[in-house]
Formats: sequence, C-alpha cells, structure tokens
Amino acid sequence: MITVTNLTKSYPSGEGEVRALRGIDLTVATGEFVCIMGQSGSGKSTLLTILGGMCHPSSGTVAVNGTPLYDLNDNGLADFRARTFGFVFQSFHLVPYLTALENVMLPLAPLKMAATEKRRMAVEALARVGLAGKEGRLPNKLSGGEQERVAIARAVVNRPTILFADEPTGNLDSATSDQVMALFAELHRAGQTIVMVTHNPDNGRYAQRTIRLKDGLAVS
Repeated sequence: MITVTNLTKSYPSGEGEVRALRGIDLTVATGEFVCIMGQSGSGKSTLLTILGGMCHPSSGTVAVNGTPLYDLNDNGLADFRARTFGFVFQSFHLVPYLTALENVMLPLAPLKMAATEKRRMAVEALARVGLAGKEGRLPNKLSGGEQERVAIARAVVNRPTILFADEPTGNLDSATSDQVMALFAELHRAGQTIVMVTHNPDNGRYAQRTIRLKDGLAVS
C-alpha cells in the first residue's frame, strides 16, 4: 500500500541544514498496523507528515497504492489526502464551540451528499468509538479520553484507506492510553491500515511491526 524509496528531508538552519531524514526505505502492506518509534529528534514525526502528504520531501519517492504522492499538483494532493487518509494527533484539534457530532462531520463538509447522510455517518463513527449518546456534548464536557475518541471518530468517519496517528496518547494518563490503544487495535482487527508514531514502548506492543528510527535512519 505504501512504498517509500530513499526518502530524505532537510531543513535550513543558520548557515547550514538539519537532515531530519537521511535515506529511508520502507513498505506498509494493506491491513498492517505499523509503529514508528524513536527518540525525540529521530525524524519519526517528519516521516509521518511526508507519508501523509503534508510535507514535501527533499528527495526520494512516496507511492500509495501505486500513486506517487509528490508527483501530484497541490489540488490533486489535497484531494488524494482527503479521500485516502485519516489523521489523529497528540493535540485533539477539536473545535471548542462545535459538538462531538459536528466535529466528526467536519471532514464530510466538502463532500456532495445529503446532510442526513453526513449525520448518519458521523453518528455511526461516534458509536464505533464508544461514544453513542454523547453526540451533543461540547469538547469541554468530555474527558481527555473521550476527546481523543472524538478525534479518532473524525479521522475514520469517511473510512480512510490509511489511518495515521502521531503520539495519539501523548496527553493521556496510562489507563486512558490503554483504552485508546485498545480502540486502535479494534479498528485494525476490522481491517484498518494504521501507521502510528510513538515514543511509548507500551503503545508499540499493539502494532504488528515496529520501525525504529535513529538520527533520520531506519535502524530496524
């Protein structure tokens, strides 16, 4: 599903540059749950943003289902990203004045379908993450774990081909983290392809395979 070849990413820094990625090769198969681990500064979040079509690499290629991401123009890339990917981040990025249901419906806004169908899909996504009956609550009326579940529901509401997660339990206590990771495992068992970045080894045990980064290189 994902094929990465000789991927590099450099950023200007003063009179020189920082080489965040220094030649990454990897593949992710359909239906896999892959964990990318490494210490802070290892390049794991940079890699995730490039895999998700949000940051152009300095060199190398990323192909998803045979489509070279960065051969697409800006509009084509945005459309491909919206149709194919779901994203969950450490910060939940929920709109505070929208209800849980309205937050989950946001990715459906550009789609040409009836409002009743969008609502049905959002209700279904919230039920899928265990929040049936809480559709009308504002984010500040939800616990941290519930807010993360809303963020996950929003990421999967349009049934993306690939779900990307960047430190999805970084702001949660250990008990709530376990609940959220169990939800990711459940999504995976249902057939969802997941690529997750984490520095937490406890989270890594939920994945099928771990890719470890060090200084911008894949070391295992």
